[in-house]
Amino acid sequence: MQKIQQFIKENKRYLLASFFIPFGVMALVYLAMGIYPGSSRSVLASDAFSQFSNFHASFRNALLGKQSLFYTWNASLGLNYWALISYYLGGFFTPLVLFFPNQWMPDALYFLTLLKIGSAGLTFWFYAKHTFKIAPWNHVILAVCYALMSFATAHSELVMWLDALIYFPLVIWGIDRLLQKKKPTLLFISYLLLFLSNYYMGFMIGVFSFLYFFTRVFANWSSAKNRILTYFGTSFLAGGASMVMILPMFLDLRSNGEALSEITKLKTEATSFLDFFVKNMIGVYDTTKYGSIPFIYVGLLPLTFALLYFVAKAVPLKEKLLNLSLFAILIASFYLVPLNLFWHGMHAPNMFLFRYAFLLSFLIVMLAGYGWEQFKFDDQGTFLGITLTWIVLFSLAYGLIPKESYTYLTIPSFILTIVFLMVYLLLFAFYQLKLFSLARFSRFLLIFVAFEMGLNTYGMTQGILNDWNYASRSLYTAPAKDIKKLVKQANQQSEDFFRLENLDPVSANDGLNYGYSGVSLFSSIRNRNSSSYLNKLGFRSRGTNLNIRYPNNTLLMDAFTGIRYNISKQDVQKYGYQKIGQSGDYQLYENQDALPLAFLADTDVLAIQTFENDNLGNQTNLMNGLTGLHEQYFAFQPISVIRSSNVTLTNTGNQTKLSEIEPNIAKDVTWEVTVPANSQAYLSLYPSNFNQLESSTVTITANGEQRKTQININGQYYNLGYYSEETTFEFTASFYGTKEVSFQNPQVLTLNTQAYQQAVDQLKQQGVHLTVGKRSAKGHVSLAKEQQLITTIPYDKGWQAKVNGKTVPIEAFQGAFVSLPLAAGDNEISLTFMPQGFGIGLALFFLCIGLFLFWQKMTTKKTTTSA
Repeated sequence: MQKIQQFIKENKRYLLASFFIPFGVMALVYLAMGIYPGSSRSVLASDAFSQFSNFHASFRNALLGKQSLFYTWNASLGLNYWALISYYLGGFFTPLVLFFPNQWMPDALYFLTLLKIGSAGLTFWFYAKHTFKIAPWNHVILAVCYALMSFATAHSELVMWLDALIYFPLVIWGIDRLLQKKKPTLLFISYLLLFLSNYYMGFMIGVFSFLYFFTRVFANWSSAKNRILTYFGTSFLAGGASMVMILPMFLDLRSNGEALSEITKLKTEATSFLDFFVKNMIGVYDTTKYGSIPFIYVGLLPLTFALLYFVAKAVPLKEKLLNLSLFAILIASFYLVPLNLFWHGMHAPNMFLFRYAFLLSFLIVMLAGYGWEQFKFDDQGTFLGITLTWIVLFSLAYGLIPKESYTYLTIPSFILTIVFLMVYLLLFAFYQLKLFSLARFSRFLLIFVAFEMGLNTYGMTQGILNDWNYASRSLYTAPAKDIKKLVKQANQQSEDFFRLENLDPVSANDGLNYGYSGVSLFSSIRNRNSSSYLNKLGFRSRGTNLNIRYPNNTLLMDAFTGIRYNISKQDVQKYGYQKIGQSGDYQLYENQDALPLAFLADTDVLAIQTFENDNLGNQTNLMNGLTGLHEQYFAFQPISVIRSSNVTLTNTGNQTKLSEIEPNIAKDVTWEVTVPANSQAYLSLYPSNFNQLESSTVTITANGEQRKTQININGQYYNLGYYSEETTFEFTASFYGTKEVSFQNPQVLTLNTQAYQQAVDQLKQQGVHLTVGKRSAKGHVSLAKEQQLITTIPYDKGWQAKVNGKTVPIEAFQGAFVSLPLAAGDNEISLTFMPQGFGIGLALFFLCIGLFLFWQKMTTKKTTTSA
C-alpha cells in the first residue's frame, strides 16, 4: 500500500492529466456541439440513442431487482438477457447507471462516454510509463493521442466498444511483464476484464495480442521461448474464467446467430491505395455506414515518431521487420476480404465497417513510444527529415487524390495537417536550438497535441451529426412520464401476465425501458427462433432478424401474441379495443380478445403447415390448427384510385410503381373501397424492392386519423379501421423519401371479425393460466386426454420444464415457441430459465481463478525456495 501511495504522490500530475485531458477535450467538443447534461441533444446518434438508453435503463432495473439478470420478458416476447449483457452491457462502468433514474439515461451515457475516453488515456499512460524511456509528459502526450484516436470518437455512440480500448494497453503491458519479469498476473486480470466486458472486441484484441506476443518472442528467442507455456497457461485460464459470460453467449449465438459470411470477392469495397494518407489527416470523416474506409488517425506526432522507429539505427532490424509484419497484416486486412472477415469473426459487419481499425492506431502509437526513445537532442536533422517527408507525402497524396472518390476530404483538413506538422517541426527545432527548456517544450507540445486531437475530435463529432444526427434528448425524456403512467395503470388492472405495445413508440426497445412485454426489438442479440417465425406471421423481421416490429399486422396476431393493451396518441380504430385511460398525449386501449400466455391443443398441432411467403395463409393455418376450426378469416376487396397528387402511377402486371413529379414533395394517392359489415380493414402495401426504399415513409389518412410509418421496417397491413356495417370510404396514402417506390398492387384486406371472434373465444376456453416470475412460469391444468401445451414464450435451450416435479423435454412449436406434451390427469407445470452453459461457465470462473492463484502461489514458493 505504501508503494502505491508513493507512486500516486510522485505521478499525480501525470495521472490526472492523462485522464482529464481526453475527458475534458471530449467534453468541450460536446459542449461546442450543444451536448451536455440536461441539454436538448443526446450524446448518441439518432439510431443508437434510444436503443442504448433503453438497454442501460433495463440494466438499472435488473440491478434493482425489478427483473432478472438472466431473462427479460420485455424484449420481443422474451429474451436471454445474459446474452444481451455480454455484448451491450458487460462493461464494469455500466453499473454506474444505478445513480441515474431511467429518464436520465441520456445523461448517464454522456458521463459513461467521457469516463471511458478518460480511462483509456489513463490505462495507456500506465502502459507508457512502464514501457517507454521518455520524459514523463511525453507519456501523457501518447496517452492523449490514444484516447482520442479517430476510431474512439467516430464510434463513440457505440459505448460498449469503448471498454475494450481501456483494457487493450493493459493486455500489451501484461505481455511485456510476463516476458521481462515472469509476472503473468496483470495479463491474466487484463484478459479476464476484457473478455468479461465485451467478447466481440475482446476477440480482436485477443488475436492481435497473440500475434504481438510471438513477435516479442521471435525478437528475443533465447530468453523469451521459455515464456510460451506461461503465456498459453495464463491465456487459457483467463479465457476459462471468462466463460461465465462467453459460454452462454456462444451457445446463444449458435442457436440464434447468423450464418458465416461467404467470401465472394477478394478486395474490400471503397478502399483505395491512398486511404492511409487520407484518414491520417485531421478531422477526416467519411461515414460509419456502408462504403466507409478505416478510421486510423491517432495523431500526427505518433505518426512521425513511428516512422522514426523504423529509420533509427539503434533498433535491431529483426524487431523492425517483426513489427512491420504486424503493420502489414493490418493494412492488408483493410483490402483483402478474407482477412477483413476474419477480424470480424467471419461475419460481415452491419455498417460500422473495419471494426478492428483501432488495432493499427494502437500499433502506431506504441511504435511511436519506441521511436521517441530513439530521439536524440542532436539527431543531425533526422526528425526534421521525417517531418518534411510526411509533409511531402501528404501533399502528394492530396494532389493525386481523385476528388470524386474522396468527396469528404476538405481543404481545411489538408491545411490543418500541414500546419500542425510545421508547428511540431518548429517546436522541436526550438528545443534543439535550446530556445526552450525541456519543461517549457513539454508543456507547449502537450498543448498543441491536445489542440490537434480536439480539432480532430470535433471533426468526428461533426461527421456523426451530419451522418446520423445527434438525437434530441426530449425524444427520450418528454414522453417518459405519460408512458410510464399508462404502463403502471395496465399493471394495476392486470393480475396476470400480459403484453403491451405502443403505436407511437420512442424506439423499438421501449419495453426494456418502461417494463412491459411486447413484440418489437432492435438488437444484435435476439431470438431468431421466434423472430423468424413471427416474420412469417406478418411481423416484419427480414433477413437476419436484427429488427422485429409490431406495427402493421392483423388482429389475429394481436390475439395470438397476447397483446392486451395498446398505447397510442390517437384512436387505434381496432375491433375489440376500448379506451380505458389517458395521460398527456397518450391514450391506453384494452384488447378484450388478448389470449393468455399458454393454451392447449390436440397433439397433431405440431404438424401445422407454414409457408415461406404467405403470412395470411400462415395466420389462418395457425388459428384453425390451434382451434380445430375451418374458418376463412381474410378477403381482399377491390379498390379504385379517385385522385392523386405529384405522382405518376405505372402498373406492370402485379406491380405498381409510384414516381414523383416534383422532388421533395410527397406523392399522394387517394383510393375508394367498399368493405363488408363486421370487417377490420387494412391497406396491403408490400414493397417490390426493399433496397429501393431507403428511409421512405407513408402516411395513411383514414376516418380523419393519420399515422406515419417507415415502410421498410414495419409490416404490410396498414390499419383502415373497423366497420360494423357495409361502408364505402376514401383513404389516402402519402409517400415520401424516395423519387419512386414500387409495391405489389395495393389492395384492401378485410378481416371477418365474426370468424375472428369465434376463433378467439375457442382459444380462450383452451387457455392455461401461467403465473410468471422473473425467469419462470408456473401453472396447473387437469386433462381428460393427452394434449399439447403451446405457449408464446420464445423457444430457447435455456428453458427447463418440469411436470409434476419430473423434468420433461421441451419441444419447439414451429421452431419458435416453448411447447410441452401433457398427459391425461393433473399436471403441475413449472418452466424455469437459466442461460444455457451458465452453470458450467460459473464453475469455470471460480475454478480457473483458483487454479491461477494456486499456480502463482506455487511459483512464488518455488522461486523463494530456489533463492
